[in-house]
Amino acid sequence: MLMIDKQSAVISCIVICGSALLTRFTVSLHPYSGFGVAPHYGDYEAQRHWMEVTVHLPASEWYVDSKSNNLSYWGLDYPPLSGYQSWLFGQAIHSIEPDAVALHFSHGYESPHSKFLMRLTVIASDILVFFPAVLLCLRVFGGGKTVQEKQWWLLVVLLQPAALLIDHGHFQYNTISLGFAAGAAGVIAAGHHCWGSMLFCLSLNHKQMSMYYAPAFFAHLLGKCLQKPSMTQQVLGVAKLGLVVVATFAVCWAPFLATPGGALQMLNRLVPVKRGLYEDYVANFWCVTSPMFKWRRVYTQQALVTMCAGASLLAALPSMIHQILSPSPRGLLMGMANSALAFFLFSYQVHEKSILLALLPVTLLAFDQPVVAAWLPVWAAFSMYPLLKKDGLHIAYLACLLLWLAVAAPPSSLRSGQQSAVQTGHAYTQSTGSRRLCPRVAARFTGVSGQQLLHYASLLSLLPAASIHVGQCFVQPPARLMHLYDAAYVSLSFAHIFAIAVYLNISQWSLSSSFVSQTHSKRS
Repeated sequence: MLMIDKQSAVISCIVICGSALLTRFTVSLHPYSGFGVAPHYGDYEAQRHWMEVTVHLPASEWYVDSKSNNLSYWGLDYPPLSGYQSWLFGQAIHSIEPDAVALHFSHGYESPHSKFLMRLTVIASDILVFFPAVLLCLRVFGGGKTVQEKQWWLLVVLLQPAALLIDHGHFQYNTISLGFAAGAAGVIAAGHHCWGSMLFCLSLNHKQMSMYYAPAFFAHLLGKCLQKPSMTQQVLGVAKLGLVVVATFAVCWAPFLATPGGALQMLNRLVPVKRGLYEDYVANFWCVTSPMFKWRRVYTQQALVTMCAGASLLAALPSMIHQILSPSPRGLLMGMANSALAFFLFSYQVHEKSILLALLPVTLLAFDQPVVAAWLPVWAAFSMYPLLKKDGLHIAYLACLLLWLAVAAPPSSLRSGQQSAVQTGHAYTQSTGSRRLCPRVAARFTGVSGQQLLHYASLLSLLPAASIHVGQCFVQPPARLMHLYDAAYVSLSFAHIFAIAVYLNISQWSLSSSFVSQTHSKRS
């Protein structure tokens, strides 16, 4: 009987992963960023151009402005691992369709065959990096869960609409860095701190936005080191992790460290200070409040950078303190979510896509926070609608949201706050510790559990979102308020994302020490 259950679980996992891949392929049939919009096109052209540059130029010239590499035309502005990824996929495309990545002569190249190949590289990234990391996390964090709960969790993580629309619609490779970050969380939760540190460094070296997670990983690993019995062991633990970080960065940066000034040239490309406080319409504090207070007029750029850094770290500080004092696998995921939300809401030069960094740990927390895991992705996709509409992805947006609403409703066992049987030997076990924010009050005054109350609130909150969509279809804004709907999208999204950030911070501090990992973590 047990063998049949295991076979059934494996088959369901294969079916869900296959369905997730089919969904990605379907989304990829829609338009992408900058489709046919000369002369600069969009993110699709940026990724294609980076393949062109990395295939034909040595690594030492990838970040250097030259006749062969005009940095004003989509110059590479991501860390080395993105460059290596561009080189790898560029070599594959070059071997099949050389004209697609021909140096100087392929700008704006959009043949049907090359577009198909480009889309395949994003799907390949999911298969090679993101899916294995997700399955690892399911194994680590899914101890004691029923097959139905595990199936739902896998659907939530793999079919999260914002990631589907950005990577397979708009066109980016976010799931590579997100996959490394998820793998790092899973490996660290299993007790392998050095391997986890290496994976997180790989995430940082693919996209610098993974720095949003740095406070959480730093605090958790420091807390783990401080739990060692002696001062000597604590210092050695920190030193060992530091050595792993330095060694990983040294390997990733080797071609640039070997070139005089190479590392500095790369760093200049990675810090987008000159781009401004934010781009377009993004659901964070600075953008939403800018109509009432003109931040960019009142403060200098340097002052804004300092203000944003201080506000972001201050917002992430409570979560960091919690993990230094009481590190736990669940606390690590909550710390990642809270840190990412802090940076999304308050940091400098935030993109609409940056919300993906908060969505990853929130969906990984679906066993413990099922309603939030189903709720936040809707608001993330909603907040990006102005960008998606500009890309011609409104149909894909609607389809992905409808699919999400069909699969994301939590199982009754999770929504009602019931516990699955706990298995020992797993890094993560189900508890009601992080659900103490409102269950007592809810039960006393409404007769429903906290998760049920959140579920009803999340459904009601969709009404104003739907109203804005309907209004945009039938009511034209005044000429002097042409961006009224864009502002409405990000303002309403900001209110919900901020509320979720507050809720998750309080939930992290309500974690009960009695439900921390049932086994001692393996020494890294």
